[in-house]
Amino acid sequence: MTPDIVKTLVLGVFAGLVIGAAVKDISSFTIPNWISIALTVAFIPAALALGVSIPSIGISFAVGVAALALAAGMFALGWIGGGDAKLMAAAALWVGLKGIAPFALYTGLAGGALALALVALRSAWLRPLVEAGPGWARRLATPGEAAPYGVAIAVGALAAFALHPLA
Repeated sequence: MTPDIVKTLVLGVFAGLVIGAAVKDISSFTIPNWISIALTVAFIPAALALGVSIPSIGISFAVGVAALALAAGMFALGWIGGGDAKLMAAAALWVGLKGIAPFALYTGLAGGALALALVALRSAWLRPLVEAGPGWARRLATPGEAAPYGVAIAVGALAAFALHPLA
């Protein structure tokens, strides 16, 4: 297999899993553990297939562990859900040290945009339009309901991924 095909496959695995997490979070307000586990497990063969050095892989794992500790604190404070915390850590593993600052920035910006969209959707003007829609859309439009922050994490991870050696 050519390096470009391997790179495309790796990107496809990463993108597919984080987009799948976002879609699942929007529809059910949960992110299945298997998605975060699959991201974590797929990282090592993907990195090795692309020729990432062992020290760089170790640094990426350290970044993932640090992100997990930070995300666990955010979960403990009630800021994000448990699935969000695990997805954040798994995505941080893939973006690594070079991509962690952009990941945090893009995730924060996407989270702000998500919050504004939910405020609009939950307004008295738009909420009635959603009432005839599917259950997941009605839940998104319910005032006081949680935010599917996995969407913001997925956007941040995809935007930052290009800065990591795997990209």
